[in-house]
Amino acid sequence: MVAEPPSSTPLPPRDVLRVLGDNTRYAIYLELARSPRPLVTAEIAETLELHPNTVRPHLDRMREVGLLDVTTDARGEVGRPQHRYALAADAPSLGLEPPTMPVLARMVLTMARRLGAAPADAVAVGELEGAARAARYDTAPSALESLVADLDRLGFDPIVAEGGDDDTAVVAFANCPFAELAADHPELVCGLHRGLVAGFAARMGDAEVTEFCTLVDRTPCQVTVTTR
Repeated sequence: MVAEPPSSTPLPPRDVLRVLGDNTRYAIYLELARSPRPLVTAEIAETLELHPNTVRPHLDRMREVGLLDVTTDARGEVGRPQHRYALAADAPSLGLEPPTMPVLARMVLTMARRLGAAPADAVAVGELEGAARAARYDTAPSALESLVADLDRLGFDPIVAEGGDDDTAVVAFANCPFAELAADHPELVCGLHRGLVAGFAARMGDAEVTEFCTLVDRTPCQVTVTTR
């Protein structure tokens, strides 16, 4: 995935509201601000019940003025790289994300390391959270489908591939919403993620994690899930 340079310098704060004064553009901006991962045009259009051709010029305009960042990858249609949009680092969040939460997360991880927390402790905590999240999917027909849906909701942008037999699937994570924290605390953050997935699968009861590869092992990280 390759980041493209912005088309121009960011707007002064007083001009941001002018660009977002259009109702459609504002709705698109809010959708991107709420999302834990970059979105493609089709996803934005579907959520807002708009045609992709209506969404594209608004995305282009916001990118031109420095409100959005765009990356490209090859997972779109054959021969056509797919563009993914996210708020630029210095774009206003419009109050949708408390600015203290990333600070709190960093402090908690630093505290855990100072207290000697081991990767096994992180996995155990993740398992509890995964089990709690899986409880919402008790009526779902498939543990794998439920797991993928929940990971997508968390912003991991999961991609499912067959694992070599009918009972095994490999889920790769095209995006890591914890990437910044994982870079500083890989043993704890990746442990939390591993536990989250394992706890979810165990709670569903018809699947188990047979392998978990972190960013240290490969990029993108991935998990192998075997259904029972």
